[in-house]
Amino acid sequence: MNAPGIAPLRLGFLMFPGFPMACLTSAIEPLRAANQISGRSAFRWTLLAETSDPVKSSAEVVFLPDCRLDRAGELDQLYLIAPPHAQFASTRTPAAIRRMDREGRVLGGFSGGIFPLARAGVMGGHRASVHWCYDSAFKAEFPAVKAEEAVITRDRRRFTAAGAGAVFDLMLRLIEERLGRETMTEVACWFQHPIVREDDARQKVPVARTPATADALPKAIREAIKLFDAHIEDPLRIPDVAGAVDMSPRNFERLFKRETGQSPLRYYRLVRLSKARQRVLYSEDTLTEIAASIGYPRSGLMARHYVEAFGQTPRDDRRAFAQGRGLAEMPV
Repeated sequence: MNAPGIAPLRLGFLMFPGFPMACLTSAIEPLRAANQISGRSAFRWTLLAETSDPVKSSAEVVFLPDCRLDRAGELDQLYLIAPPHAQFASTRTPAAIRRMDREGRVLGGFSGGIFPLARAGVMGGHRASVHWCYDSAFKAEFPAVKAEEAVITRDRRRFTAAGAGAVFDLMLRLIEERLGRETMTEVACWFQHPIVREDDARQKVPVARTPATADALPKAIREAIKLFDAHIEDPLRIPDVAGAVDMSPRNFERLFKRETGQSPLRYYRLVRLSKARQRVLYSEDTLTEIAASIGYPRSGLMARHYVEAFGQTPRDDRRAFAQGRGLAEMPV
């Protein structure tokens, strides 16, 4: 039962075909545990979809929605859970989301769910956590939204989480604010959640073709990688990067290869090509546009390096990705 005067927080989770199942369970399970530990129905949740049909997750586990979005009733918060390519089945859905915004509801997106949330027209001028593997495609499609590296971003009734672990962290924040830190800590311990991260925690990002994460590298290499990431469209010369981190080109090359197993030039090219691959898979940009976005003067040259990095051409990669997810083939 609820304590006197405390109404349940009503959350809706809007599922799109191919949604990441881990994000849904990472949202519901800590809320369930919080209710059980506190002895209150502090949280209530509803599984939603655009239609009444079952929704297949990314793991091919099928979920039956409790109801359609247009029949959800009163909600305090609505979260979209989707792959990046998710499109609305009806114009009524984004209209309903915009109406909820006007009514003062919290709107959010988990992982690729930030894409349809932005497509609904409610993210302009806001900050959002965008998973590192989607950031290039997201920035290209939504330049008016500030993409953050934080695992969680809460900005003026916009709550976004970059992945399943981040969703769990966001739910812990909600539990702490509603039921107190003691309950939140017990929920985290129930699931052996190792670290209760603050809202400004940065995403863990892998170093390309190594088992390391960027935060584990020496400072000079971390700073160099930041420079690489900041100069995708206008590539820097490697000697200039070495100078920027106060190293000689020779020592920089030696340290970089020791820590990553790759030369700086090879690593930098792979970073740029990885950004291109995001846009090949998660955008409708042409190869000419994608090549220009990573500093290549010609799409043919990019395609040749793309094959070396990923084993197939951008065209074939996009086609296979679309076919594997039952999508209409995008232009190339």
